[in-house]
Amino acid sequence: MAAVRGETTQRPPIWMMRQAGRTDPAYNALKEEVDKPLEELFRDPEIATKVSLLPKRLGIDAIIYFQDILTPLAPMGCEFLFRPGPVTENPIRSRADIDRLEPYNMAEHVGFIGETFDRLYAELNNEMPVLGFAGSPFTLAVFMIEGKSFGTKAEKAFSFIEEHPKDTHVLLEKLTEMTIPYLEYQIDHGAVAVQLFESAAFLMTPEQYNEFALPYQQRIFKALKGKVKTIQFAREWDNLQSLGEAGADIVSLPSSVSIHDARAVLGHDQIVQGNLSNRLLCDGTHAEIEAAALACVESGGCRGHIFNLDHGLLRETPYENIQFLMKVLTGK
Repeated sequence: MAAVRGETTQRPPIWMMRQAGRTDPAYNALKEEVDKPLEELFRDPEIATKVSLLPKRLGIDAIIYFQDILTPLAPMGCEFLFRPGPVTENPIRSRADIDRLEPYNMAEHVGFIGETFDRLYAELNNEMPVLGFAGSPFTLAVFMIEGKSFGTKAEKAFSFIEEHPKDTHVLLEKLTEMTIPYLEYQIDHGAVAVQLFESAAFLMTPEQYNEFALPYQQRIFKALKGKVKTIQFAREWDNLQSLGEAGADIVSLPSSVSIHDARAVLGHDQIVQGNLSNRLLCDGTHAEIEAAALACVESGGCRGHIFNLDHGLLRETPYENIQFLMKVLTGK
């Protein structure tokens, strides 16, 4: 929390995107034992709490609760099932599909999230903070139009956006109006900071980003201003100006930009998160991982710096590499 406030720390605190996930053998064992679809695990506060807490044994400094960015779409009328990747039977194909999406009461429809936060704090007994998160409206829209998970392209989604820009803005408006109370609900249950995931950023041109992504990010961060610290994450997006213009308290950086260079543009006191390459952590030697991690720490100056990756842990990342990284950063 000192780093979140921009203060100097003895070392940068660390958490990792997807830290409670498929790179962890304990998670995979628990998932096999429970033998339920992923969406059911998200909706079970007891299991979600257990999974959220698994990274605690690594020595990380914050828990991010176990959930998916697609979770809040189901009560709107666009449920994603994981078979194993996310797919929906109700993709967006027309304005009529957008019009059928409904607002909803958070406590009534996603109450399992509030219960998960409550259980986490009961288990942690103030030992460490819990982070919340949501998908950005544009990223959610890409999933909804594509109808499934996307890789390096989302042709259906971008064709729709290009052909129906006005309808796309109607969809983004609805998603923004859902996302603000969704994050506020997490804050009400103790989230000390929330991250907005613009996971589809790397698919966009600068023009698309400025029209379809940035204004809705700004709306969300403005609505949350002063309620809790906010983190802006845009996958592989190195346009520092638009990262800064989003209005978040903390900017999560891609590995292509050093913290030193980012602060030269965003300001000396900009609080930052990042930015070790998830690919390097996966494929690199221990010597390469150590050198990159220490360079990141040096660039951040242990001042307003939260150590993280440039994106989520990759499925194939050796767990030993994660343990080694933690030892380098914490000395334990």
